[in-house]
Amino acid sequence: MIARERDTHHDHRRDHRHNHDHGPTGLRSAVRDLFRPHSHDAADSIDTALEATERGVRAVKISFVALVVTALVQLVIVFLTGSIALVADTIHNFSDALTAIPLFIAFRVAQREPNRRYTYGYRRAEDLAGIFVIAMIAISSVIAAAEAVNRLFHPHEVSHVGALVLAGLIGFAGNELVALYRMKEGKAIGSAALVADGHHARTDGFTSLAVALGAVGVWAGFERADPIVGIAISIAIFVVLVGAAKQVYYRLMDAVDPTLVDRVDAVARATEGVASVNSVRLRWLGHRLAADIEVAVDASLRVREGHDVAEHVRHHLLEGVAHLDDVRVHVDPHGDTDAHTHGHTHA
Repeated sequence: MIARERDTHHDHRRDHRHNHDHGPTGLRSAVRDLFRPHSHDAADSIDTALEATERGVRAVKISFVALVVTALVQLVIVFLTGSIALVADTIHNFSDALTAIPLFIAFRVAQREPNRRYTYGYRRAEDLAGIFVIAMIAISSVIAAAEAVNRLFHPHEVSHVGALVLAGLIGFAGNELVALYRMKEGKAIGSAALVADGHHARTDGFTSLAVALGAVGVWAGFERADPIVGIAISIAIFVVLVGAAKQVYYRLMDAVDPTLVDRVDAVARATEGVASVNSVRLRWLGHRLAADIEVAVDASLRVREGHDVAEHVRHHLLEGVAHLDDVRVHVDPHGDTDAHTHGHTHA
């Protein structure tokens, strides 16, 4: 029986530094892009680390401005109406906007080159930012709940009901636009943190509608409708917290969608010269995927031939798997001969 040896190791990171023309930027173009069709083919996906990071930074900036404007408008109406439900919603919108700051820092830090201490680079900074997002969601949930419970037992007159309804509608519109934009960009670049923040904004939008419903309840004569809606908002925030925490936990534990593993396995097996795929390991580093694959080739192949097979596997994976830009291919001998390839190659 032939002893199983590791013979060739390829360590490839795709990092193309091309200039890209993204067209006009700003809120107007962002809103237009929300409804512009995008291809989901792997060949058309965002597949360079630099471009993906810059796109994420732009999404963070635009959504931050949109949410701050929305929250400021609501804050003005809070002083007019005295609504605790609107206070809760405004606090949450401000905290949601502030989560853009650690995301922005994380995207920038992730661009640093690997070094002797951080040999895999700084892409995990995005996952650390996700922890901050969770903390902000938790804090806003506690504050909103405390204020709502206090107002439930100490009712406060709510005035300017019409303005309150308007504030709820403004909150919904602003948050929904931000949610659509964040989720679209997050999915395009593979950022779980940005997608989670998009779902967070969407929930804020629906809770803003709940504020409007509370105002209608007060107008109908049910004074405690406002704090009750405030409590409902707190519960909704907690639900978002659980979902966001789960996503961040998966990233920190190197969990990936099993269909991604199946995709990588299928692409590698379909490569000419690959006799079998012995193992596939994937992990997210921020919004980019890294792969470590072990394939077997005919043991009679020469070093150069084994290297060529590994190169073909690498190229097929980079072309066929979205968000993948760091590929390591290990080549083992397969068959019943004593010919083994040996070497170490970098591309």
